[in-house]
Amino acid sequence: MLVHLTDQIKETDNSGVWRYLIAFKNLLRSIEHLGISMVNGINYFARGELMAHNYISFVRDTVIGQDLLNGSFTYWPHLRSLYKNLTKSPNFALMQYNQRKILNNVRQTPSVEDAKKYFDLMATYVDELRKLQATLRRQIRDYVNSDLQDANRQEAVGITILVIVLLVSPIIIILVRNAVATIQMYAANLAQKASELKIEKHRSDTLLYQMLPPSVAQRLKHTQHVPAEYYEHVTVYFSDIVGFTEIAAVSTPLEVVKFLNKVYRLFDALIEKYDVYKVETIGDSYMVASGLPVKNGKRHVSEIATMALDLMDGSTLFLIPHRPSERLHIRSGVHTGPVVAGIVGTKMPRYCLFGDTVNTASRMESTGEALKIHISLEMKKALDEVGGFKTEHRGFVDIKGKGVLDTYWLLSKDGGLKRNTEKDLAEYADDHEPIYMRRLRQRDI
Repeated sequence: MLVHLTDQIKETDNSGVWRYLIAFKNLLRSIEHLGISMVNGINYFARGELMAHNYISFVRDTVIGQDLLNGSFTYWPHLRSLYKNLTKSPNFALMQYNQRKILNNVRQTPSVEDAKKYFDLMATYVDELRKLQATLRRQIRDYVNSDLQDANRQEAVGITILVIVLLVSPIIIILVRNAVATIQMYAANLAQKASELKIEKHRSDTLLYQMLPPSVAQRLKHTQHVPAEYYEHVTVYFSDIVGFTEIAAVSTPLEVVKFLNKVYRLFDALIEKYDVYKVETIGDSYMVASGLPVKNGKRHVSEIATMALDLMDGSTLFLIPHRPSERLHIRSGVHTGPVVAGIVGTKMPRYCLFGDTVNTASRMESTGEALKIHISLEMKKALDEVGGFKTEHRGFVDIKGKGVLDTYWLLSKDGGLKRNTEKDLAEYADDHEPIYMRRLRQRDI
């Protein structure tokens, strides 16, 4: 019961009075146990010895009483100093001597006189403890009265504040109403701004995802750092426009830009159907890779090969806008192997590829021929492993920086190309739609 009361006091009382209450409770229980042990002590002197169960009861109550007393000191340290004054008396030393005799439980001659003396000593000791209890009770009373006075003062202040609030409440209501209206207007404006910000964020993210791979862009946004990574199996594609230098020489800058823009829009639309990443365009050079930054097993080989055939096929239908009598001719090169890829630059970060695979793919393109896809021996072996592609042996070609390499032409894919439709391609032929659409109808896509 008392333990439960202690827990209730701790949980409900936020002031310091709970310490005094627990000290008072412990002191009360200590006096109780010391009274029980005193009865067993009187038995010892009156009978000459204690039976086993009486002895155990004496030891238990004596120890519990002392522990509870020490607990009271813990919760109210000042009580310890008051208790020390009690221990300085001769009667206290004699009482302790008698308790040690009882603890030894050595049989002696029964003596009613010794029992009375022990009773007087213990009664005096218990009375002193009750005086300490009375002191502690006064301390609790003073503390509680002080808290009650503080509560009364706070209550008076609260009532005063309540009266003031009631008096000025009409003004407060008017001010709150105006404030709510202002907040509503601000919230509506903020919601509109948030919607606009979301749209702008979507635009900026879209632009960022066009400059960098989405997975890399996300990591760059979250960590501000994307470490370079090694990819063991990647396929790289290069293409350029045959005769671009001559076309640019006889064209205005605006015509060149418009021409390249239409070409790259066509190429960008075509590669959307494939698991590839457009690395960059430099002038008339177009670079695409597959197998990074998200690895796709062995699919990078077939994805690039199919895409290269698709770009080659689509380019033959493209008419140069300012020279309608001429069609686009591209030269392509492909190689597969390991690369290192990472973000380069801080002002305009670019996702760049490095390694001999990139150089070899570029050399395949530069040593190729118009309207043909030049591939390395490694690419040919990879295609044979995947299956479904037709190649033709070109022979040994002297490659700058590489020496003589055995190379091949990529001719076609079994089953043809099925990923693009007339609708996908027609929008890029609006300048010469009749010719273009006629070509489309003649073509088996």
